[in-house]
Amino acid sequence: MTLLEEAKIKLSQLAIDHNWSSSEKITVVSARNLTPEEAIGKPDRNDYPLLTGKEVMMEARLRGGVGQAFTDQPGKFEGTLEDVFKLPLDTNFRRAVFVATLNAAMQSLEMVEATVHCKDKEPTLCAQELPAFIKAKYGNPKIAFVGLQPALIEALNKAAFELKVTDLNPDNIGQIRCGVRIEDAALNAQHARWADIVLSTGSVLVNDTYHELLQGKPVIYYGVTVAGLAKLFDLPRFCFCGR
Repeated sequence: MTLLEEAKIKLSQLAIDHNWSSSEKITVVSARNLTPEEAIGKPDRNDYPLLTGKEVMMEARLRGGVGQAFTDQPGKFEGTLEDVFKLPLDTNFRRAVFVATLNAAMQSLEMVEATVHCKDKEPTLCAQELPAFIKAKYGNPKIAFVGLQPALIEALNKAAFELKVTDLNPDNIGQIRCGVRIEDAALNAQHARWADIVLSTGSVLVNDTYHELLQGKPVIYYGVTVAGLAKLFDLPRFCFCGR
């Protein structure tokens, strides 16, 4: 059973525990792709994946809760919570629908915070918090960084951490970004073995590649995608400016 399949069972139980099952047929879950400005506002740099069009932010709304998830497979979905439970978790799009819905549900239940992406200057403010956070918890570790989150990478590089960074976007592979060479995500497992800790986008849980990072080292996830999953499975996470 995959992590998301386990999460689906847990979410179903939460719905029962909070008497949602009796109103599932009238509970509407809607998921849509946000425009870049809706998702991240007008940040002070233009190299975020949300702005370059390589990823989109999916947003779900459920019982007053709002949840988001990154995905590279855009699409639209509207249905009931029961419809979400019936979705097979076999594509990045469907997994993103489920994860965004999970985040919305858990925010509605006040079980998680920071399920909505930060905007404008907040990504830079978030990055400024990261070096001190890492030093306080892990000292001066070698870091395998998964996903091109430019402000975070730049902050860690300036703080003189030893970094290896990977990304899925072929436009970035082999390029110097934020002072660091970006390598192919095919090297994730190798980098995780080399590193003392792994900092990873929560997107690996949506595209089902997180297994590669489990090399006996601490894996810390960043961002909004992982909000609900981190709570359900006690996964380390940081998201300093999420909403």
